[in-house]
Amino acid sequence: MGPLGRVLLTGSGGALGRSLTSALHGDDVIALDHEGLDVCDRDSVLQAITHVAPHVVIHAGAWTDVDGCELDPDRAFRVNALGTRNVVEGARLSGARVVYLSTDYVFDGRASRPYVEWDATSPLSVYGRSKLGGESELGPDDTVVRTSWLCGREGRNFVKTILERARSDERLRVVDDQHGCPTFTDDLAPVVRRVALERRPGVFHVTNQGVTTWFRLAREVVALAGLDAERVQPIATAELDPPRAAPRPSFSALDNAALRLGGVPLLDDYHEPLERLVKELISQ
Repeated sequence: MGPLGRVLLTGSGGALGRSLTSALHGDDVIALDHEGLDVCDRDSVLQAITHVAPHVVIHAGAWTDVDGCELDPDRAFRVNALGTRNVVEGARLSGARVVYLSTDYVFDGRASRPYVEWDATSPLSVYGRSKLGGESELGPDDTVVRTSWLCGREGRNFVKTILERARSDERLRVVDDQHGCPTFTDDLAPVVRRVALERRPGVFHVTNQGVTTWFRLAREVVALAGLDAERVQPIATAELDPPRAAPRPSFSALDNAALRLGGVPLLDDYHEPLERLVKELISQ
């Protein structure tokens, strides 16, 4: 694939942002974290984007604390929805397209099969509603990339948390009634770059292949680390103590239909990058 041109990346300090920065290493990329660009500050956003004059803005900046969003809806919508409006406005002024990172939590989880890009959205949580609000700000030439259950080398994520807890003597009680597709940031980032390069508009679901539960994923992580997977015990979401502030969809697996039908190779089954990640983390 050829060069993407000048890229402005928001949210570069996050786990996905760091993987995106690596995937964009051959491009003319200006990577901005929250300190470098507060998307809630309209004047700063417009000034930054028009000064950079990018060909494409990859908007990965977001407030992703699902329970935090539930407790502070105004902040959630200010960052995830209004912040996206500011980014889109700046992109329009500079003639750039926007690629926006969104979430499986825009769905309510009541489906009996993985969601395709054309399924109706109905988020249960403030986080899901605020991210869907961001989606609504985009234009017909822009791109939405929905993904789910992100894991990677950087930042806090489920795999790292399970490994840390598995090294202690505590019993691990993990919910077994939420189903989704684990996705690894180093696998996701090149596909985000590809849809940007190929100027593919519309909504794309991009995840690693395979559906599991948090409980089954935790057991796999512990087993791959050479520890006793029997210490991981399944519970229902309703048994969490303390209970979570935000409701989660019970089934939010994403069918990567738009990629598949468009002839774009899908990401690997999640077991392969999971094994690589666990081996890397335990060797550190």
